[in-house]
Amino acid sequence: MKKRLRVIGFDADDTLWINEPYYREAEEAFEKLMKPYKAGKNIAAELYRTEMGNLKWYGYGIKSFILSLVQCAIDITGGRVTSGTISEILQLGRHMLERPIELLEDVRPVIEKLSKQYRLIVATKGDLLDQERKMEKSSISSFFHHIEIMSDKQETHYSLLLHHLEIDPSEFMMIGNSMRSDIFPVLSLGGYAIHVPFHTTWMHEEVEADPVSSRFFRVSRLSEIIGIIDGL
Repeated sequence: MKKRLRVIGFDADDTLWINEPYYREAEEAFEKLMKPYKAGKNIAAELYRTEMGNLKWYGYGIKSFILSLVQCAIDITGGRVTSGTISEILQLGRHMLERPIELLEDVRPVIEKLSKQYRLIVATKGDLLDQERKMEKSSISSFFHHIEIMSDKQETHYSLLLHHLEIDPSEFMMIGNSMRSDIFPVLSLGGYAIHVPFHTTWMHEEVEADPVSSRFFRVSRLSEIIGIIDGL
């Protein structure tokens, strides 16, 4: 007998509210700061390499990103970067942390409707304090039964989450903008997943092909998930 869907999980950044464009703005500002020093180097590529090398140490989120900016600045300049430039880099991070929360289209009506029928949770990566701040300022935290801020979003992390929620994977659906973090791991466990693409995606989260699964769906806007869920 097929189990009924009981819990619906939402990614936070670029699924519930705008996030990635702020990183792109900071990267562009960083490139301008580095231009006098760059000595022919591809700043964007150097920064991405630095971020990938730091993930295992710093994890995800704005603070990790700023640490990578500082390290990249030191590496690019051979240690010649000035304290003034470092101060400007740190200010980029402060500005990101102070940005207001801008909910994406359809978020409030969709979660308000679904919360009357299902347990809703947020399952997101990032810095604990920053994500807690975003949830508090979002005005939608009351609709969620549980908020999980994860160090990463791989199968093992979702397995622990589902165990905590005391549900079978077939009773869970994940909704998010990242194929790598929100879709593939949940499908591999036997759950449902809906991909809601966002116009800007971090290179690390991109994948080359879609999964082949009857439990996978893609929509162009969040409001379309209602029809999919009602049809299960």
